[in-house]
Amino acid sequence: MKLDSSGLQVLSPEECLRLLASAPIGRIVFTDRALPAVQPVNFYLDGETIVIRTTIGSKLAAATRRAVVAFEVDELDPEMRTGWSVTVVGHARAVEAPQEIARLATLPLEPWAPGSRDHYILVEAEQVSGRRITRARSNGTASPLRPQT
Repeated sequence: MKLDSSGLQVLSPEECLRLLASAPIGRIVFTDRALPAVQPVNFYLDGETIVIRTTIGSKLAAATRRAVVAFEVDELDPEMRTGWSVTVVGHARAVEAPQEIARLATLPLEPWAPGSRDHYILVEAEQVSGRRITRARSNGTASPLRPQT
């Protein structure tokens, strides 16, 4: 198990993608009027591509056209002080080809937000990284989770 300088477990790209696929909600980070913006979205992982549905006139749709974005998912257990976080960096693009839109419409991606969401944004995973925090033993080293007896 590889640890980073903070003592967190470094996840492999394969493990990161597996965890990413298991999460229903992520946060996309983009630039809005020269400032960082973060928006929670539900998504679907299609291979190594993040698929997001939105409205064509949304701030997200306008800001992510051919832009470099970050996408983050995590799962944390504050009581156990455990969890993981995965970050993807890549270029976002709007889908315009009718055949590609038709294929994406068949994916199991139902928008949570109300209203029509028939505009697709894809984020190609160019960089994938992740970390996991596990319970620490009394000597400060990480230990796998075990049920308390």
